[in-house]
Amino acid sequence: MRTNLLKLFVFTIILFSLSNSAFSAEIPPNKEEFVVVLDAGHGGKDPGNMGNGFKEKDIALNIILKIGQALEKYEGVKVVYTRKTDVFVELFERGRIANEANADLFVSVHCNSHNSQASGTETFVLGLNRNETNFEVAKKENSVIYLEENYEVTYEGYDPNSPESFIGLTIMQEEYLDQSILLADMVQKEFTNDLKRKNRGVKQMGLIVLHQTYMPSVLVETGFLTNNQEGPYLNSRRGQEDMARAITAAIINYSHTINLNLLETIAKSHPAGQKEVIAQPASQQIYEDVVFRVQLAAGSKKIDPKPYNFKGLSDIDRTKEGKLYKYYYGETSDYLKVQQLHQDAIKKGYSGSYIVAFKDEQKITVNDALKSKLK
Repeated sequence: MRTNLLKLFVFTIILFSLSNSAFSAEIPPNKEEFVVVLDAGHGGKDPGNMGNGFKEKDIALNIILKIGQALEKYEGVKVVYTRKTDVFVELFERGRIANEANADLFVSVHCNSHNSQASGTETFVLGLNRNETNFEVAKKENSVIYLEENYEVTYEGYDPNSPESFIGLTIMQEEYLDQSILLADMVQKEFTNDLKRKNRGVKQMGLIVLHQTYMPSVLVETGFLTNNQEGPYLNSRRGQEDMARAITAAIINYSHTINLNLLETIAKSHPAGQKEVIAQPASQQIYEDVVFRVQLAAGSKKIDPKPYNFKGLSDIDRTKEGKLYKYYYGETSDYLKVQQLHQDAIKKGYSGSYIVAFKDEQKITVNDALKSKLK
């Protein structure tokens, strides 16, 4: 019976994903704002972990509020919170808030725990668990569904204790994975380079709160409350300000990689005293052996790549990756040119489009592409 429920759950997720992603970039209309949804983990009757007597829910909320205060100083950035007080918010509700806000990013902040003196930061994106440690973290974060009313109906037989349940969680977010990894990598680099924190890396994990969202999404574990040094640091004002500053810088840096108009807006309104993240203008940025494209849509439907099917855009390429057809606009090794192509796509109505990169015909993250040698 349990196996049948799991199969039904996975099948339902697949059908829903394919039916909604057949031309996912058709929604929504062009936007002037860069919308960031900030999610403080846990809350209310769910305290999160209580390592060393500290409350994860309070620390996560404090960090989120500080990130929001910093982001709200930037013109063109809109901040939406899943919670601003100590209240319990169901996981599916957090995703609903992000989806209804038509968000460009979803960032969830948490604190880690372990039965040892483990330490360091790690950032998760949605994906299959690669090892037993990640699976245990996923079980811990997802088990909050047991505090929700009617969770059996809401999550359609999902079992946090079953590795098989995680398979269906990865499908809906597949087209956002590269961007999620890009943001996660930027967060980890800020923690490591700016704060000198131990880097536990970017990892994939089956997290319900990320599965519920239809945009690039990450879950940030800011450190271990169970560690005798890290716990007091995260519980301190300085620690929370440090974490907020690093995550804010990563979000702003990320926004520059996907939206040229926003970069120009932020450059004009860059708050004094903030860490400098504005790139210097240039006429070209050509990267050796790298090809940039703009991904317009992905889905199960095979569509003729003609201008009349893509709102007048030409130079459309269709490729099949796994079970999905992906539709790309343009091709260039010039990063500034692909940003302009991206803006052209947005003006045509493809606000869900984004830049992707290839090297030796293999897809790589944009962040890795920008580490390549300039011509």
